[in-house]
Amino acid sequence: MSPILMAIILVTAIGLVGAVILVAASIFMYVPVDERVEKITAVLAGANCGACGCAGCADYAKSIVEDGNAVNKCTPGGAACAAAVAEIMGVEAGASVSMKAVVACSGTCEKSPKRFEFQGVESCQAVKGLYGGDGMCKYGCLGYGDCTRACAFDAIHIVDGIAKVDRAKCTGCGACAAACPNAIISIIPEEKRKPVVLCQNKDKGGDTRKACTAGCIGCMKCTKVCHFDAITVENNLARIDQEKCKGCQLCVKECPMGVIHVPANG
Repeated sequence: MSPILMAIILVTAIGLVGAVILVAASIFMYVPVDERVEKITAVLAGANCGACGCAGCADYAKSIVEDGNAVNKCTPGGAACAAAVAEIMGVEAGASVSMKAVVACSGTCEKSPKRFEFQGVESCQAVKGLYGGDGMCKYGCLGYGDCTRACAFDAIHIVDGIAKVDRAKCTGCGACAAACPNAIISIIPEEKRKPVVLCQNKDKGGDTRKACTAGCIGCMKCTKVCHFDAITVENNLARIDQEKCKGCQLCVKECPMGVIHVPANG
């Protein structure tokens, strides 16, 4: 028998043995997958945003089936998604709270000027690494769109130098909040529609005025007008306890800087 023929036979035999081993391994090592995992994954929003606390949609679906995780944690999917998942699991969906992003900054280009002209990578993270940012206010929106690039729903855009949320499109997934290096974006329940302080400046009032004409100066007028003890001033910055707030909006009218608002579109 020629050496070439022997080599062909040997290689073929090795291939057949390998194939048999792989088939046997796939049979003996097969881990059954509950078909509900695939069904649930299919009805989830598919954003893989992590708002549910899991690594992604597939991981969340698996945790629902195998660990009994709640069926209403897909924030982007909302109530319709929760109902679909509940139907697959044969359980009650429970209450699904609509969440929306809020940008706590009012420092538009006119109200908060730049300290210098930044020329580099168009990124909030990049400009923050250069003396804390190019704006007069080191606490506010940097305006280079890291949040817009993180949003899978085209719900946040840079308008007049600061991020603005389109609440009609926002799903409250939290991707924009995670991407913001200044941590000025928060996710709050939409149904409450209560006033929020659109500022994060913690400097003293005089310094805040120099940095932004629409910044909180810690004057405490809002705390005095609130009848529900819902507002406190810490580190020269007013904070509203959404649980205590009744939505009367007296603080909105009282704020001399016009920095307290009920979130609205755009």
